[in-house]
Amino acid sequence: MLPNHHIADTASLPSPNASVETFPVRVSHKQHEALDICRIEFTSLDGSPLPAFSAGAHIDVHLPNGLMRQYSLCNAPSETHRYVIGVLKDPATRGGSKALHELIHPGSVLQISAPKNRFALDPNAKHSILVAGGIGVTPLLSMAEMLTTNGQDFQMHYATRSPERAAFREHICASKYAHRVHFYFDDGPSEHQLNLGHVVAERGNDDHLYVCGPGGFIEAVLSAARSHGWPDEQLHREFFKSDAAQQAADTSFEVQLASSGRVITIPADKSVLETLAEAGIELPASCEQGTCGTCLTHLLSGEPDHRDTYLTPQEQAANDRFMPCCSRAKSQRLVLDL
Repeated sequence: MLPNHHIADTASLPSPNASVETFPVRVSHKQHEALDICRIEFTSLDGSPLPAFSAGAHIDVHLPNGLMRQYSLCNAPSETHRYVIGVLKDPATRGGSKALHELIHPGSVLQISAPKNRFALDPNAKHSILVAGGIGVTPLLSMAEMLTTNGQDFQMHYATRSPERAAFREHICASKYAHRVHFYFDDGPSEHQLNLGHVVAERGNDDHLYVCGPGGFIEAVLSAARSHGWPDEQLHREFFKSDAAQQAADTSFEVQLASSGRVITIPADKSVLETLAEAGIELPASCEQGTCGTCLTHLLSGEPDHRDTYLTPQEQAANDRFMPCCSRAKSQRLVLDL
Protein backbone atom coordinates (compact mmCIF):
# COMPACT_ATOMS: atom_id res chain seq x y z
CA MET A 1 0.00 0.00 0.00
CA LEU A 2 1.26 3.41 -0.86
CA PRO A 3 1.45 6.69 1.12
CA ASN A 4 -1.43 8.77 1.99
CA HIS A 5 -3.13 12.03 2.71
CA HIS A 6 -5.41 13.93 4.96
CA ILE A 7 -7.03 16.14 2.32
CA ALA A 8 -6.56 19.37 4.26
CA ASP A 9 -3.27 18.41 5.91
CA THR A 10 -0.77 21.27 5.95
CA ALA A 11 1.85 19.55 8.10
CA SER A 12 5.48 20.02 7.15
CA LEU A 13 6.90 17.53 4.72
CA PRO A 14 9.94 15.33 5.20
CA SER A 15 13.16 16.63 3.71
CA PRO A 16 13.32 15.70 0.02
CA ASN A 17 15.76 12.99 -0.94
CA ALA A 18 16.61 12.21 2.66
CA SER A 19 18.24 8.82 3.11
CA VAL A 20 16.08 6.17 4.70
CA GLU A 21 17.56 3.81 7.28
CA THR A 22 16.62 0.18 6.93
CA PHE A 23 16.92 -2.98 8.99
CA PRO A 24 16.62 -6.68 8.16
CA VAL A 25 13.52 -8.78 8.77
CA ARG A 26 12.67 -12.38 8.02
CA VAL A 27 9.58 -13.58 6.15
CA SER A 28 8.06 -15.75 8.85
CA HIS A 29 4.83 -16.60 7.05
CA LYS A 30 3.36 -16.29 3.56
CA GLN A 31 0.00 -17.51 2.35
CA HIS A 32 -2.60 -17.09 -0.38
CA GLU A 33 -5.16 -14.57 0.86
CA ALA A 34 -7.48 -14.01 -2.12
CA LEU A 35 -7.33 -14.10 -5.91
CA ASP A 36 -3.92 -12.63 -6.87
CA ILE A 37 -3.34 -11.47 -3.29
CA CYS A 38 -0.87 -12.91 -0.80
CA ARG A 39 -0.38 -12.20 2.89
CA ILE A 40 3.20 -11.80 4.13
CA GLU A 41 4.36 -11.62 7.74
CA PHE A 42 7.72 -10.16 8.79
CA THR A 43 9.51 -10.72 12.11
CA SER A 44 12.89 -9.61 13.44
CA LEU A 45 15.87 -11.89 12.94
CA ASP A 46 16.45 -12.40 16.66
CA GLY A 47 12.84 -12.38 17.88
CA SER A 48 13.08 -8.91 19.42
CA PRO A 49 10.17 -6.44 19.09
CA LEU A 50 9.88 -4.45 15.89
CA PRO A 51 9.61 -0.64 15.92
CA ALA A 52 6.18 0.49 17.10
CA PHE A 53 3.64 1.72 14.58
CA SER A 54 0.26 3.42 14.55
CA ALA A 55 -2.83 2.48 12.55
CA GLY A 56 -2.55 3.58 8.93
CA ALA A 57 1.26 3.29 8.81
CA HIS A 58 3.28 1.80 5.95
CA ILE A 59 6.79 0.46 5.47
CA ASP A 60 9.28 0.59 2.61
CA VAL A 61 10.17 -2.91 1.45
CA HIS A 62 13.45 -3.34 -0.45
CA LEU A 63 13.22 -6.21 -2.91
CA PRO A 64 15.86 -8.60 -4.31
CA ASN A 65 15.49 -7.11 -7.80
CA GLY A 66 16.60 -3.69 -6.54
CA LEU A 67 13.13 -2.14 -6.36
CA MET A 68 11.57 -0.56 -3.30
CA ARG A 69 7.83 -0.51 -2.68
CA GLN A 70 5.54 0.76 0.09
CA TYR A 71 2.98 -1.47 1.78
CA SER A 72 0.51 -0.61 4.52
CA LEU A 73 0.66 -2.58 7.76
CA CYS A 74 -2.64 -4.33 8.33
CA ASN A 75 -2.18 -6.00 11.72
CA ALA A 76 -2.98 -4.52 15.14
CA PRO A 77 -0.52 -1.83 16.30
CA SER A 78 -0.22 -3.71 19.59
CA GLU A 79 1.49 -6.59 17.76
CA THR A 80 5.08 -5.42 17.94
CA HIS A 81 6.37 -8.94 17.31
CA ARG A 82 5.36 -8.82 13.63
CA TYR A 83 4.39 -6.73 10.60
CA VAL A 84 1.72 -8.03 8.22
CA ILE A 85 1.12 -6.76 4.68
CA GLY A 86 -1.17 -7.78 1.83
CA VAL A 87 0.19 -7.71 -1.71
CA LEU A 88 -1.88 -7.63 -4.89
CA LYS A 89 -0.12 -9.05 -7.94
CA ASP A 90 -0.85 -6.21 -10.33
CA PRO A 91 -1.15 -7.29 -13.99
CA ALA A 92 0.59 -4.03 -14.88
CA THR A 93 3.38 -4.67 -12.38
CA ARG A 94 6.79 -3.17 -13.02
CA GLY A 95 8.41 -5.85 -10.90
CA GLY A 96 7.48 -5.02 -7.32
CA SER A 97 4.41 -7.12 -6.63
CA LYS A 98 5.70 -9.89 -8.90
CA ALA A 99 8.87 -10.15 -6.83
CA LEU A 100 6.93 -10.49 -3.59
CA HIS A 101 4.64 -13.11 -5.10
CA GLU A 102 7.29 -15.17 -6.89
CA LEU A 103 10.72 -14.51 -5.36
CA ILE A 104 9.96 -14.15 -1.65
CA HIS A 105 9.33 -17.21 0.53
CA PRO A 106 9.27 -18.07 4.25
CA GLY A 107 12.81 -17.66 5.50
CA SER A 108 13.70 -14.90 3.03
CA VAL A 109 15.48 -11.92 4.59
CA LEU A 110 14.63 -8.43 3.34
CA GLN A 111 15.51 -4.88 4.28
CA ILE A 112 12.64 -2.63 5.35
CA SER A 113 12.24 0.85 6.79
CA ALA A 114 10.70 1.76 10.10
CA PRO A 115 6.95 2.45 9.80
CA LYS A 116 5.82 5.89 8.62
CA ASN A 117 2.33 7.34 8.80
CA ARG A 118 0.55 10.04 6.79
CA PHE A 119 -2.85 8.34 7.16
CA ALA A 120 -3.35 8.45 10.90
CA LEU A 121 -6.65 8.25 12.73
CA ASP A 122 -7.96 11.54 14.11
CA PRO A 123 -7.83 11.19 17.92
CA ASN A 124 -10.85 13.47 18.36
CA ALA A 125 -13.25 11.51 16.13
CA LYS A 126 -16.36 10.28 17.90
CA HIS A 127 -17.34 8.05 14.98
CA SER A 128 -15.19 6.80 12.09
CA ILE A 129 -16.28 5.50 8.69
CA LEU A 130 -13.73 3.26 6.97
CA VAL A 131 -14.28 2.73 3.23
CA ALA A 132 -12.07 0.24 1.35
CA GLY A 133 -11.80 -0.57 -2.33
CA GLY A 134 -10.03 -3.87 -3.07
CA ILE A 135 -6.51 -4.15 -1.66
CA GLY A 136 -7.07 -0.69 -0.16
CA VAL A 137 -8.49 -2.55 2.83
CA THR A 138 -5.02 -3.12 4.31
CA PRO A 139 -4.47 0.11 6.30
CA LEU A 140 -8.13 0.15 7.32
CA LEU A 141 -7.74 -3.26 8.98
CA SER A 142 -5.14 -1.81 11.31
CA MET A 143 -7.48 1.10 12.00
CA ALA A 144 -10.34 -1.28 12.78
CA GLU A 145 -8.10 -3.14 15.23
CA MET A 146 -7.08 0.04 17.03
CA LEU A 147 -10.60 1.50 17.15
CA THR A 148 -11.88 -1.78 18.59
CA THR A 149 -9.14 -1.90 21.21
CA ASN A 150 -9.88 1.70 22.21
CA GLY A 151 -13.63 1.10 22.37
CA GLN A 152 -14.32 3.76 19.72
CA ASP A 153 -17.36 3.73 17.45
CA PHE A 154 -16.89 2.97 13.75
CA GLN A 155 -18.32 1.28 10.67
CA MET A 156 -16.34 -0.31 7.85
CA HIS A 157 -17.47 -0.67 4.23
CA TYR A 158 -15.42 -3.03 2.04
CA ALA A 159 -16.05 -3.23 -1.71
CA THR A 160 -14.45 -5.67 -4.15
CA ARG A 161 -15.27 -7.00 -7.58
CA SER A 162 -16.17 -10.44 -6.22
CA PRO A 163 -15.98 -12.48 -2.98
CA GLU A 164 -12.89 -14.34 -4.16
CA ARG A 165 -11.06 -11.00 -4.42
CA ALA A 166 -11.92 -9.92 -0.86
CA ALA A 167 -8.59 -10.24 0.95
CA PHE A 168 -8.67 -10.89 4.71
CA ARG A 169 -12.37 -11.75 4.55
CA GLU A 170 -12.00 -14.75 6.86
CA HIS A 171 -9.93 -12.70 9.28
CA ILE A 172 -12.56 -9.96 9.37
CA CYS A 173 -15.43 -12.39 9.87
CA ALA A 174 -13.63 -13.95 12.85
CA SER A 175 -12.67 -10.61 14.41
CA LYS A 176 -14.23 -8.79 17.34
CA TYR A 177 -15.40 -6.05 14.97
CA ALA A 178 -17.04 -8.35 12.39
CA HIS A 179 -20.49 -6.91 13.14
CA ARG A 180 -19.24 -3.46 12.11
CA VAL A 181 -18.13 -4.53 8.61
CA HIS A 182 -20.28 -4.50 5.47
CA PHE A 183 -19.11 -6.33 2.34
CA TYR A 184 -20.08 -5.29 -1.21
CA PHE A 185 -19.41 -7.20 -4.44
CA ASP A 186 -19.67 -5.73 -7.94
CA ASP A 187 -20.74 -9.07 -9.43
CA GLY A 188 -23.46 -9.67 -6.84
CA PRO A 189 -27.11 -8.60 -6.69
CA SER A 190 -27.83 -4.88 -6.38
CA GLU A 191 -28.46 -5.12 -2.64
CA HIS A 192 -24.87 -6.40 -2.23
CA GLN A 193 -23.31 -3.47 -4.08
CA LEU A 194 -21.92 -0.32 -2.52
CA ASN A 195 -24.30 2.63 -2.29
CA LEU A 196 -22.05 5.59 -1.52
CA GLY A 197 -24.96 7.93 -0.93
CA HIS A 198 -26.15 5.68 1.86
CA VAL A 199 -22.68 5.34 3.38
CA VAL A 200 -22.05 9.10 3.66
CA ALA A 201 -25.65 10.26 4.17
CA GLU A 202 -25.37 10.88 7.90
CA ARG A 203 -22.54 12.92 9.34
CA GLY A 204 -21.89 14.14 12.86
CA ASN A 205 -19.72 17.14 13.65
CA ASP A 206 -17.02 14.86 15.04
CA ASP A 207 -17.31 12.08 12.44
CA HIS A 208 -14.33 11.27 10.21
CA LEU A 209 -14.18 9.27 6.98
CA TYR A 210 -11.14 7.29 5.81
CA VAL A 211 -10.93 5.85 2.30
CA CYS A 212 -8.29 3.77 0.52
CA GLY A 213 -8.34 2.12 -2.90
CA PRO A 214 -7.82 2.97 -6.58
CA GLY A 215 -7.84 6.65 -7.49
CA GLY A 216 -11.23 6.51 -9.20
CA PHE A 217 -12.79 4.76 -6.22
CA ILE A 218 -11.38 7.31 -3.80
CA GLU A 219 -12.61 10.26 -5.85
CA ALA A 220 -16.09 8.72 -6.06
CA VAL A 221 -16.23 8.33 -2.28
CA LEU A 222 -14.93 11.85 -1.63
CA SER A 223 -17.29 13.36 -4.20
CA ALA A 224 -20.27 11.63 -2.57
CA ALA A 225 -19.15 12.81 0.86
CA ARG A 226 -18.73 16.42 -0.24
CA SER A 227 -22.13 16.39 -1.91
CA HIS A 228 -23.59 15.48 1.49
CA GLY A 229 -21.83 18.33 3.25
CA TRP A 230 -18.68 16.66 4.54
CA PRO A 231 -15.89 19.25 5.03
CA ASP A 232 -12.40 18.35 3.84
CA GLU A 233 -10.99 18.37 7.36
CA GLN A 234 -13.12 15.31 8.15
CA LEU A 235 -12.04 13.40 5.03
CA HIS A 236 -8.85 11.32 4.85
CA ARG A 237 -7.50 9.25 1.97
CA GLU A 238 -4.71 6.90 1.02
CA PHE A 239 -3.89 5.84 -2.51
CA PHE A 240 -2.48 2.41 -3.31
CA LYS A 241 -2.08 3.16 -6.99
CA SER A 242 -1.75 6.37 -8.92
CA ASP A 243 -3.68 7.21 -12.06
CA ALA A 244 -0.91 9.53 -13.24
CA ALA A 245 -0.15 8.86 -16.87
CA GLN A 246 1.54 10.43 -19.86
CA GLN A 247 -0.75 12.84 -21.66
CA ALA A 248 -0.92 13.25 -25.41
CA ALA A 249 -0.26 16.98 -25.15
CA ASP A 250 2.99 16.55 -23.17
CA THR A 251 5.94 18.52 -24.54
CA SER A 252 9.62 18.73 -23.71
CA PHE A 253 10.96 21.18 -21.13
CA GLU A 254 14.19 21.91 -19.28
CA VAL A 255 15.38 21.14 -15.78
CA GLN A 256 18.29 23.09 -14.33
CA LEU A 257 20.35 21.72 -11.44
CA ALA A 258 20.92 24.51 -8.93
CA SER A 259 24.22 23.14 -7.64
CA SER A 260 25.98 23.10 -11.00
CA GLY A 261 23.82 25.15 -13.36
CA ARG A 262 23.60 22.15 -15.67
CA VAL A 263 20.51 22.17 -17.90
CA ILE A 264 18.91 18.89 -18.97
CA THR A 265 16.13 18.60 -21.55
CA ILE A 266 13.23 16.37 -20.52
CA PRO A 267 11.65 14.69 -23.58
CA ALA A 268 7.88 14.56 -23.96
CA ASP A 269 7.83 10.79 -23.53
CA LYS A 270 10.11 10.50 -20.46
CA SER A 271 9.83 11.54 -16.82
CA VAL A 272 12.24 13.87 -15.06
CA LEU A 273 13.32 10.98 -12.85
CA GLU A 274 14.05 8.74 -15.83
CA THR A 275 15.90 11.45 -17.78
CA LEU A 276 18.04 12.46 -14.81
CA ALA A 277 19.01 8.82 -14.26
CA GLU A 278 20.12 8.56 -17.88
CA ALA A 279 22.23 11.65 -17.30
CA GLY A 280 23.93 9.99 -14.32
CA ILE A 281 21.89 11.72 -11.63
CA GLU A 282 20.27 9.05 -9.48
CA LEU A 283 17.47 10.07 -7.12
CA PRO A 284 15.92 7.77 -4.51
CA ALA A 285 12.65 6.44 -5.90
CA SER A 286 10.10 3.77 -5.20
CA CYS A 287 6.56 3.82 -6.57
CA GLU A 288 7.43 6.01 -9.60
CA GLN A 289 3.75 6.99 -9.74
CA GLY A 290 3.66 10.04 -7.49
CA THR A 291 2.17 8.34 -4.46
CA CYS A 292 5.00 7.57 -2.03
CA GLY A 293 7.05 10.77 -1.75
CA THR A 294 10.42 9.01 -1.94
CA CYS A 295 11.71 11.19 -4.82
CA LEU A 296 10.29 14.45 -3.43
CA THR A 297 12.59 17.32 -4.46
CA HIS A 298 12.78 21.03 -3.62
CA LEU A 299 11.65 23.30 -6.48
CA LEU A 300 13.43 26.68 -6.55
CA SER A 301 11.77 28.30 -9.55
CA GLY A 302 9.49 27.60 -12.48
CA GLU A 303 5.86 26.53 -12.72
CA PRO A 304 5.30 22.78 -12.22
CA ASP A 305 2.50 20.63 -13.60
CA HIS A 306 1.72 18.60 -10.48
CA ARG A 307 0.50 15.09 -11.31
CA ASP A 308 1.20 13.34 -8.03
CA THR A 309 -1.21 12.21 -5.36
CA TYR A 310 1.29 12.57 -2.53
CA LEU A 311 1.15 16.33 -2.03
CA THR A 312 -2.08 17.87 -0.83
CA PRO A 313 -3.71 20.60 -2.96
CA GLN A 314 -2.34 23.21 -0.54
CA GLU A 315 1.16 21.77 -0.79
CA GLN A 316 0.98 21.69 -4.57
CA ALA A 317 -0.19 25.32 -4.65
CA ALA A 318 2.95 26.37 -2.74
CA ASN A 319 5.04 25.24 -5.77
CA ASP A 320 8.14 24.59 -3.69
CA ARG A 321 8.15 20.77 -3.91
CA PHE A 322 8.22 18.58 -7.00
CA MET A 323 7.74 14.89 -7.75
CA PRO A 324 10.16 14.08 -10.60
CA CYS A 325 8.73 10.61 -11.14
CA CYS A 326 5.45 11.87 -12.62
CA SER A 327 5.07 15.66 -12.54
CA ARG A 328 6.11 17.89 -15.41
CA ALA A 329 6.41 21.62 -16.17
CA LYS A 330 4.05 24.33 -17.35
CA SER A 331 6.97 26.73 -17.74
CA GLN A 332 9.86 26.12 -20.13
CA ARG A 333 12.31 25.52 -17.28
CA LEU A 334 12.26 24.24 -13.70
CA VAL A 335 15.16 24.84 -11.31
CA LEU A 336 15.57 21.98 -8.84
CA ASP A 337 17.59 21.96 -5.65
CA LEU A 338 19.93 19.26 -6.91
